[in-house]
Amino acid sequence: MITIMITTTGTDTRTETHAGADLRAFETGGRWPESAEASSPNGDDRDPRSRSSSRSAADRLSLRRTPAVPKNASPRPMHSAALDRHRTLSLPARAARALGARSCAAAVLSVALVARAAPAQEPAAKAADDPRQERVTSIVRESLARGQAFAKLQTLCTEYPRRLSGSIDAQNAVQWAKRQMEADGLENVRLEPCKVPVWVRGNVADLAIVEPASLTTTKLTICALGGSVPTSDSAPIQAGVVLVKSFEELAALGEAARGKIVFFDRPMDPQELDTFKAYGGAANQRSRGAVEAAKAGAVAAIVRSLTLRIDDHPHTGAMRYEDGVPKVPAAAISTAGAERLSALLEKNPGLQLTLKLDCRSLEDADSFNVLAEVRGREKPDEIVLIGGHLDGWDLGQGAHDDGAGVVQVMEALRLVKSLGLRPRRTLRLCLFMNEENGLRGGHAYVAAHKDELQKHVMALETDRGGFAPQAFGTDANPAAFEMLRGYTRFFAGTGGDRLVPGNGGADIGELAKSGVPLMEYIPDPSRYFDLHHSSRDVLTEVHPRELELGAALIAALSWCVADDPSTLPRNVPKADAAAK
Repeated sequence: MITIMITTTGTDTRTETHAGADLRAFETGGRWPESAEASSPNGDDRDPRSRSSSRSAADRLSLRRTPAVPKNASPRPMHSAALDRHRTLSLPARAARALGARSCAAAVLSVALVARAAPAQEPAAKAADDPRQERVTSIVRESLARGQAFAKLQTLCTEYPRRLSGSIDAQNAVQWAKRQMEADGLENVRLEPCKVPVWVRGNVADLAIVEPASLTTTKLTICALGGSVPTSDSAPIQAGVVLVKSFEELAALGEAARGKIVFFDRPMDPQELDTFKAYGGAANQRSRGAVEAAKAGAVAAIVRSLTLRIDDHPHTGAMRYEDGVPKVPAAAISTAGAERLSALLEKNPGLQLTLKLDCRSLEDADSFNVLAEVRGREKPDEIVLIGGHLDGWDLGQGAHDDGAGVVQVMEALRLVKSLGLRPRRTLRLCLFMNEENGLRGGHAYVAAHKDELQKHVMALETDRGGFAPQAFGTDANPAAFEMLRGYTRFFAGTGGDRLVPGNGGADIGELAKSGVPLMEYIPDPSRYFDLHHSSRDVLTEVHPRELELGAALIAALSWCVADDPSTLPRNVPKADAAAK
């Protein structure tokens, strides 16, 4: 007999054939509970589940059941959310009353066909017999019931929201992180120095149409790109505009670009399923647009914001200059503004703009990476490193980029410590400073730990937001990849049990030169660039449960690597390892 989940919300009734099953399967390492006899209804290559289990009934309870919370437990801020009620009905006995006999028969046939088509996946069935499955389950349950990642993120975002390197909020966030990790009982909590660039946004970022006069009220919302020089103190730049979508188009204009403002209007590709690839396909116009504009004799660069969303929130980000090339101001225009400007230029090619920015760069400042550990019980000199970057852009609160990553790695070590799961090797976290506009923290870490890089077993970075888990990525060699895939099988039912080829992250990229296998946590990327580097990247865009679940999986994976009696095979050193 096949069990179908019926979701009831008000008067609406619909079937769900996977959600409860996946969550129950997580607790049994891929096996379904005794009442199910079919393979996974969502066709994810799990084999038929065993009827028998050595687990107690309590151990097989669904993760939907809220564990009892001690009376003295602190309330979880902003964690209460209405959940759909799920009723489990057996077909055909009870489902006919809700679905109707005809719908019921179709549902049974559909699930039966999928069940028959699903091939077996032996590793998933074996996961339940591995004692590490119990440890992983305990980490996930603890995080979902009493996790503290979201509470930490509330503090970080509300008290230290604009954490650009060298800022007061960045300095205060460093001290907060140190105090918090000491309070969590982590070991060897310390600050490691690094010099960081200081760039100040200022108060003025104006782009306006001055000719033709009939268009002067058109809204064109911009923000300065990080690192840009200002316009003149005495007067804004006034010039005509040329629109291009590539550097090749700009070069083909020749002298037509001289004395103009170059408008780079290449959007992210909406057909690209991976939004990070879509971002990468458009990002060079932001990072190098000012250089290419200056080479063409232009006086400024305006760049379409890097997001698929059409709105009036411009997205900032780092840009750079090149020695020997004049420095011209650079700004990002909102996607809605870019659409307006593009349409107006088609009808008014002689349109004139004025641009004014009062951003500026100051002298480098002293700052710090923040480190903490759970020391290994057998091989404390071998290190599994996890990290995120503490700095963030100054338009929003840096909630997803990368406040989420910061609190997830902090919470990962706290979970391991609080559950008494001291691993064989040392678990170390590093909150890197200056990822956004310099990578000074990543370079400082490598310099400070150069004598122990050969003892780094793995490094993982989380810098893709705090959305629901989807996978982990790695550049590990085939032997190490198989070991890592053996750990991710413990995550069945969480959504994050896939292991895919990938990279690590900007801050840990240089470790590849020493042969350290790199990993990255991959949450759902669909909405990340709606918020990235903009004023929309705020706490209210983060879902508490998704954040806590990500923290749990990062904790579980890093613990598995650190506690395995076997050491993860190293990569061949990559001499040309490059950061973001």
